[in-house]
Amino acid sequence: MKTSSLELMLDSRAFLGEGPAWDSAHQCLYWVDIHAGLLHSFDPLEKRDDVYNVGQVLGCVAPTSSNGLILGLKDGFSKFDPSTRQLTFILKPEPDYPGNRFNDGKCSPDGRFIAGTVDEAELAASGSLYSLGKAGDVKILLRGLRISNGLTWSPDYQTFYFIDTPTRQVLAFDYDLAEGNIENPRTVVAIPESMGWPDGMTSDEHGNLWIALWGGAAVSIWKPSDGSLLEKITLPAKNVTACCFGGANLDEVYITSARKGLSTQELVEYPLSGGLFCLKRGVAGIPTFTYDDRLVDE
Repeated sequence: MKTSSLELMLDSRAFLGEGPAWDSAHQCLYWVDIHAGLLHSFDPLEKRDDVYNVGQVLGCVAPTSSNGLILGLKDGFSKFDPSTRQLTFILKPEPDYPGNRFNDGKCSPDGRFIAGTVDEAELAASGSLYSLGKAGDVKILLRGLRISNGLTWSPDYQTFYFIDTPTRQVLAFDYDLAEGNIENPRTVVAIPESMGWPDGMTSDEHGNLWIALWGGAAVSIWKPSDGSLLEKITLPAKNVTACCFGGANLDEVYITSARKGLSTQELVEYPLSGGLFCLKRGVAGIPTFTYDDRLVDE
């Protein structure tokens, strides 16, 4: 049994903390508070958290090849330059769905930005999963989603994993690195109702899936080859939203959480909900990939 060390990095009390993304080039963690429209840049060595208000709902973030950031916003895809705080619009893929917004997203191993949308009321299956290509072109990978959420890849990058939260399932797809297409869907993990709702997700070096549990106060580790639960790591936050590997050796797990939907009593029981945590578990994971924006027109 591996030993674990869990540390509260920030008692940020985020309403909807989400989307951790590790920037290896700058050794910092980006994460978002979705409804507040806040982009956080956290330096774990100095314990400094710089905050940028992007002026609208912000679902996800990832570093780019041009030393900037790519964002999934209420209004669509945009680039962001932290040094100038300049927001540059790229495109809005859903002009006919004003009730939708971007939710979870991250870059693929081949430099695309994969991000999904959600009906803000979380009722209609109006969400889609998009792939923003290296040249700024966009295509739809999946349609009819309720709450497009966790996504990750296997260590060999041949398999793409995806969660539409209300299904309580993790789907696996064959991933085409050349074209960025997905095919051959199959269910590899089913989350019991008693554990909460599956939210954000990442992968470790052994190919195991780390899944945050909304309402479950935990991060769970699953073996996709047989769907078995390997471990459940409890956190002092009720709504655990997402996780990613970071640190110099990619062996630190950064975990976001939320206060959204919690009653007064639940906040008394879980006062650190909305905080940012770091788990050291003695295992490394896949990196946060970078969006290749060198061909995107400014």
